[in-house]
Amino acid sequence: MIELTRYGWCGFFEESFSEFAGKDVYPARVLAEYEKIYHVITGWGEFSARVSGSMRHQAKSHSDYPTAGDWVVVSSPSGVDQVMIKALLPRRTKFSRHIVESGSDEQVVGANIDTVFIVQGLDGDFNLRRLERYLVMSKQSGAESVVILNKTDLCDDIEMCVASAQRVAVQVPVHAICSITLRGYEQFDAYIAPGRTIALIGSSGVGKSTILNNLLGEEVQQVAEVRESDSRGRHTTTNKELFLLGKGGLMLDTPGMRELHLWDAEHGFHEEFTDIEEIALSCRFRGCRHDSEPGCAVKDAVENGMITVERVYSYRHLLDEKSDVQARARRKPDRNRGRQYRRRDISLNDD
Repeated sequence: MIELTRYGWCGFFEESFSEFAGKDVYPARVLAEYEKIYHVITGWGEFSARVSGSMRHQAKSHSDYPTAGDWVVVSSPSGVDQVMIKALLPRRTKFSRHIVESGSDEQVVGANIDTVFIVQGLDGDFNLRRLERYLVMSKQSGAESVVILNKTDLCDDIEMCVASAQRVAVQVPVHAICSITLRGYEQFDAYIAPGRTIALIGSSGVGKSTILNNLLGEEVQQVAEVRESDSRGRHTTTNKELFLLGKGGLMLDTPGMRELHLWDAEHGFHEEFTDIEEIALSCRFRGCRHDSEPGCAVKDAVENGMITVERVYSYRHLLDEKSDVQARARRKPDRNRGRQYRRRDISLNDD
């Protein structure tokens, strides 16, 4: 039998699973997510898995389907080494983003994560505005946030980059590493522990798969060269996959993100921009946009060098995006109700 506590099973999930006791079903963790098929681990081994028809019927959005890191309820394995996913256990944490193409829907990038490693490369990828966006969503996830600045071998002023990242990563550890010499890798020891899950999040080409390969001591994920023009890489990681590390922890490798749109970011937004919001309490007008209003304490803070104008611009931009997502989410239930009524009418007419 496989000890599921090595894979993050704990009292939180055991309590949630108790309602399924005695129903010939078992808990499993999703190790990888592919198109319409999953790879899961149970107490008796690893299996491929599919979502049951009843679960698909009840799903109302992308977020109702399992993703890498989820704990699910599965049937007994069939003769072809495949199990059926019957239910999704409540998530302890989740890193999500907004799927723009769907209008207003949530994509869960990874679930039940203890620590999010936000990885940026100290080459052309280093971008404080992008880092702020990742920090908002990481703090919203419920997991611990950590900033990893990779590729110190390509940076002329490491201390300046670390200091710049620390100014926007409010109360978040920032670590600089080199994946060629492994300099700084000893800092990972504080986060890797049996049963704990770390997610690697970042753009293509920042070195997420290389970090994973180095920690595993073997090349399990393919890596590719980045373009010299913009330091961006190809999507060598195309699926979300969870790996068991030698020291007992787990690491989730995710595909590089070309875009990260906010989703349900109220808590994470306020946590990331506490510096601006505390100063804004002294603005003359409630609801000040920190643009052209008189008596704006935030504008005074910019003039005094306490915060940068770029950070204020980022704050306003993300605030508008967050408000837009919330407005879309409020409108979505009305559209869903209309579709439900139409389906009900159709079924009655069919009778």
